[in-house]
Amino acid sequence: MNGRVVMNQHNERNAFQIRLAVAALFILTLFGVLVGRFVWLQILQHDRYMTLAEQNRISLVPITPSRGIIRDRNGVVLAHNFSAYTLEITPSKVGNLEDTINRLKGIVDITPKDRRRFKKLQEETKDFETLPIRTKLSDEEVARFAAQSYRFPGVEIKARLFRQYPQGESASHLIGYIGRINDKDLKGLDEDGRLANYRGTDHIGKLGLEQSYEDQLHGVTGFEQVEIDSGGRAVRTLKRTPPQSGKDLTLSVDIKLQQMVEQQFAARRGSLVAIDPRSGGILALVSQPGFDPNLFVDGIDPQSWTELNESIDKPLLNRAIRGEYPPGSTFKPFMAIAALELNTPIVHQTISDPGYFIYGGHRFNDSKKGGYGSMSFDRSIALSSDTYFYQMAVQMGIDNIAKAMSELDFGKTTGSDLPGERPGILPSPEWKKQRFKKPAQQKWYSGETVSIGIGQGYNAYTPMQMAHATATLANRGVMFKPHAVQSITDPATGKTTPVEPKPVKTMDWKPENIERVIRGMEGVMTVGTGASVFKNAPYVSAGKTGTAQVYSLKGAKYNANAIKERLRDHSWFIAFAPADKPTIALAVIVENGGFGAQAAAPIARKVLDYYLTGKLPSDPAIASNASSAASAPVSEETPRD
Repeated sequence: MNGRVVMNQHNERNAFQIRLAVAALFILTLFGVLVGRFVWLQILQHDRYMTLAEQNRISLVPITPSRGIIRDRNGVVLAHNFSAYTLEITPSKVGNLEDTINRLKGIVDITPKDRRRFKKLQEETKDFETLPIRTKLSDEEVARFAAQSYRFPGVEIKARLFRQYPQGESASHLIGYIGRINDKDLKGLDEDGRLANYRGTDHIGKLGLEQSYEDQLHGVTGFEQVEIDSGGRAVRTLKRTPPQSGKDLTLSVDIKLQQMVEQQFAARRGSLVAIDPRSGGILALVSQPGFDPNLFVDGIDPQSWTELNESIDKPLLNRAIRGEYPPGSTFKPFMAIAALELNTPIVHQTISDPGYFIYGGHRFNDSKKGGYGSMSFDRSIALSSDTYFYQMAVQMGIDNIAKAMSELDFGKTTGSDLPGERPGILPSPEWKKQRFKKPAQQKWYSGETVSIGIGQGYNAYTPMQMAHATATLANRGVMFKPHAVQSITDPATGKTTPVEPKPVKTMDWKPENIERVIRGMEGVMTVGTGASVFKNAPYVSAGKTGTAQVYSLKGAKYNANAIKERLRDHSWFIAFAPADKPTIALAVIVENGGFGAQAAAPIARKVLDYYLTGKLPSDPAIASNASSAASAPVSEETPRD
């Protein structure tokens, strides 16, 4: 009995000792974990957590740089900045957004347009970003909100720089606009390694020069190291790295010339590009209708966006660099110089122009019923004989035409400093094979070459390309890249860096061939299709009218009065002056304006008069021609050129 008791006591003691050992081991293990964690945090990760702790105490606040100013060649401001207060909401910090906005409405004036813009911004951005519900608050509104700000968590007033375009719609397609940075912009900035420079920045260039010169205009973001307390409130500034303001742009554009051209277009659609052929500097770039870039600065509201985006007149389309049109007879001077360089037989011949050309069993009609009779090379340009150029195209062949026109940058972008330029269409057998899928459509037919010779068929070019080629011809074959920016100024140092014009290339044209074509273009202005518009001009100019067919007549006679306005021919005109030493070259198109001398030429006359003499034409008949031409009746017998 006693032995059994002793054994039980021994077993209990052993069990207790085992439990005690397990407990001790468990405690030692926990203590080891604590010691290990302590070593990890306090020794191995000391630097990391010291940095995090310092960041809890010090906040790095970005300072947005002031965006560069854009001025025209005479110092007129086209884009600048001003400071104002905005009322901003962070949606993620607001419980009931609609209720908050309704309560805010009792303090500051919030219009339905403000609400629509805010909603559009909210759809495009993340909830943790602050979004403006009202911009450009008055001092009284700022004071009213400040007194009741405690009632609106997630709502704050911020001082911001705003972009303003004081000329409104004028030159809108050239200058462009800035808009709020979206996800696509952020991705692009990240890929380019520029994202860090946009901390604290809400806007970026979206169009025109604002986009293409974004790097120069934006500047360099500065930073402040600010000590904050446990409540997140700033206590003091520890260090400040000031921002570097964006650089200012001075353009080659004359805004007065630009606005004069825009007035001549009035309610009509079209475009004009004027270039200094000696440098490639853009003197005016008009695309009508335009738009007000100020609408986009704060975020355009849906109603305004819909009106612009769905308008039949396409005001957001930059016709100067993205509108592609058949050039019509304005293509003929470039055909002529190519034919001379190729020594094409017809340039030495005088042909009979009966008003049509038969080729391959098909009849190609001239723009003048009955034709011009005897036709030589020089008269063919001045009078714009289609029959002469039909035969010229056949003799040259499509391959030679395509090669010569490619040298003039037709079918290519000109390389201007405006983003989004279209290359146009320079037709060739190779182009057609790439353009069409079906074998029957890919074949080039010789009859198609005939239409190419007068700027019809598949031909399609932008006003920028036409002005660029005209400037090259005016400059006797020396080609400059078109550019709108004349110089860039650093406001911090005052140093101005000019954009040095450098010839892109020099065409391998014989001087006598150049002068022969130019003499023919001078004839356009004195005895040819542009003579009535350029009567009594105080300078010698060279030009060419053109009419681009929009609607296929399928053999019927052309009667503008019987065709819907948007199906009527486009009116073209190219010109340069003074003819011997040109300082301006231009291309102008009036959509559905009729033949070239009817709508486009009067605008060109006013531009040349204004630029060369500082005055508009004094002849009342010419002065009123541009505004009345679009509605003037056109006879079926009138040459459409």
